[in-house]
Amino acid sequence: MIEIVFLVEDDPDEGYTARALGESIFTQADDLESLKEMIRDAVDCHFIEEQKPKVIRLHIVRDEVIAS
Repeated sequence: MIEIVFLVEDDPDEGYTARALGESIFTQADDLESLKEMIRDAVDCHFIEEQKPKVIRLHIVRDEVIAS
């Protein structure tokens, strides 16, 4: 596997959640820097060394409301 993509969203309770697309990996953290560490750790735990993706891509989605 060359890369794995995570969908990163705001957590309604606070912080962020990250869900891997195509793999059963989910993690969460209070801030983006901590989330990146948690994602790396989750990928390390999920894959054996030979199958570990070389690139971790984050697709960050933010829900913003603009009032008129």
